[in-house]
Amino acid sequence: MKKDLHPSNYRLVVFKDMSNDYSFLTKSCVETKETVTWEDGNDYPLVKLEISHTSHPFYTGKMKLVDTAGRIDKFRSRYGKK
Repeated sequence: MKKDLHPSNYRLVVFKDMSNDYSFLTKSCVETKETVTWEDGNDYPLVKLEISHTSHPFYTGKMKLVDTAGRIDKFRSRYGKK
């Protein structure tokens, strides 16, 4: 295998689904500036997600409208009546 192919800065990171406040802790090398205190009392870097397996319609079986940053309004203003 090639040397130095994979990043060496893996650490524990909290990913948080902003649509339903679901969080999970896993290893990642993603860069982030925010931190959060996890259930064990330690501080970990925080990555905010718009959608995860707990809110995605494919995994939940429910259609759920997630309007983040006014996507529907942007669509209507762009493709609405001219």
